[in-house]
Amino acid sequence: MYFQDLFKIISSTEYLGYYLGGFANTLALTFSAAIIGLVLGFVVALVKIAAEQNKWMKIPSVICNIYTTVFRGTPVALQLFFWCFAVFTIPGFKPYAAIITFGINSGAYISENIRAGISSVDKGQLEAGRTLGLSWTVTMVRVIMPQAVKNIIPAIGNEIIALLKETAIIALVGATVGTLTFDLSAAANTVTFKTSYVAAYTIAAILYLAVVYILVFALKLIERRLKKSEKR
Repeated sequence: MYFQDLFKIISSTEYLGYYLGGFANTLALTFSAAIIGLVLGFVVALVKIAAEQNKWMKIPSVICNIYTTVFRGTPVALQLFFWCFAVFTIPGFKPYAAIITFGINSGAYISENIRAGISSVDKGQLEAGRTLGLSWTVTMVRVIMPQAVKNIIPAIGNEIIALLKETAIIALVGATVGTLTFDLSAAANTVTFKTSYVAAYTIAAILYLAVVYILVFALKLIERRLKKSEKR
């Protein structure tokens, strides 16, 4: 029965349409949220680091600390419900509210990854740059960041992989686009009404696994290139 259902799903253009649509939406959701997370995380990390040198950045740093504490310390599912049902109650806006939710949540983690990567660089590098007459911003961009990036990229890559898998919970808020289910897990849930749960979610698991494997492979290639550049 299991293999019959698998064959039924694979051979049906209707079911494959659900999966392909959900798969595309999952990728769009993940990478849109990742962009928000990267921008937000980079800004928050720089504010926290700048606060160590500039007293005027203390208050923004406190705000950033509250942000990272709240969004790292509460379940993303609760954050999703809050943004979808309390903040953005606009009809049809749930998918976009989900992108914002995952982006803000991811930004809290990415900010700490970036901050840790920058902090791993010897502080003498910053002092040397300032001694040469470079501004704090120029020193960070031209001296510190190129050295920190090799520690930041693997952590950010892992965060994007985690983000991809976290997007599966969007089905909890019933996000749809028109008459179609929004993400891959929701598409699998739709297919279960005409096939078995095990078969439907097996296909979804294979697609998730394929994307994660591609991301891991790309991450390893980037790490190898960074190691080669260090040896030159």
